[in-house]
Amino acid sequence: MTLPVGAPAFLAAHGWGGAQVAPLAGDASFRRYFRVTTGDRRAVLMDAPPPHEDPRPFLAVAGWLADRGFRTPAIHAADPGAGLVLLEDFGDRRMREAMDADPDAAATLYAGAIDLLVALHEHPAGPFLPYDAAVLHREAALFVDCYCPAVGLSVDAGGYRAAWDAVLAPALVPMPSGGPAGGPVTVLRDYHAENLMLVGEPPVLGLLDFQDALAGHPAYDLVSLLQDARRDVDPGLERAMFDRYVRATGRGDAFADAYHVLGAQRNAKILGIFARLWRRDGKPRYAALCPRVWAYLERDLRHAALAPVARWFDDNLPSGRRGDPRLLGEG
Repeated sequence: MTLPVGAPAFLAAHGWGGAQVAPLAGDASFRRYFRVTTGDRRAVLMDAPPPHEDPRPFLAVAGWLADRGFRTPAIHAADPGAGLVLLEDFGDRRMREAMDADPDAAATLYAGAIDLLVALHEHPAGPFLPYDAAVLHREAALFVDCYCPAVGLSVDAGGYRAAWDAVLAPALVPMPSGGPAGGPVTVLRDYHAENLMLVGEPPVLGLLDFQDALAGHPAYDLVSLLQDARRDVDPGLERAMFDRYVRATGRGDAFADAYHVLGAQRNAKILGIFARLWRRDGKPRYAALCPRVWAYLERDLRHAALAPVARWFDDNLPSGRRGDPRLLGEG
């Protein structure tokens, strides 16, 4: 992986000249990450290249979270115009690998992640754009725009939007206890086991990948955590952790409707994104995750609040077109 243009001068200007730089695993975006080491110091260099990326939202959300006591990477230096940010290195102890190494730790780790969400939702939403109907529709449309063509289907796009129109209300009206002033909470949007780090001793959960935060319904990040596209979450564990959150926050029965509506919306969106990453961007590993996402989506669609959307899927998506789009083909 080639070092970004301007990175050596940026590092030198901030006291990291001559440091060793090694690539780290990236994500589904244009962002890239490098570990920077000099002596006993370590940091992470984020390359968020304009015009594709802009690190300013990351910096803003990191500051908002840190000001409220949440563990985010400290910012050592930043040149937003060049897309370069030097961050605290949280290390390599992700929640995912901790559970892979010790499956018995899963319940404890998930409970910690639930408790972090409860604490986050005690605050009114930050100064972020609303997660409103327009955004939810735009995201859900990725399914018909990207997944369906990838498996050779022409579907009723108008009926799809109408079906979502019929079910979105619970996801658009946060429960009254959604923060001290009621209303929306900060939604991190990619809150899952690969973005939660175990930092320090005793370990606390550190947050990553929150630059797309919006102000929305508290159920969204709960879905992101418990219907994880990148690892299987046992339905029994999902239920136990959902119940833990509900007990801690006092959410009512309508919260379950919002959870499943947002679960279906998120999973439909992810299927579209993963199909696009495979076809357009040449990243087949995302297509391989689609069967897991379909399993989550089909569980959500069995919830009564999703009946109109479930009927659309029954009418438009044969079971033989639900899976890894690489294997299903175009026709």
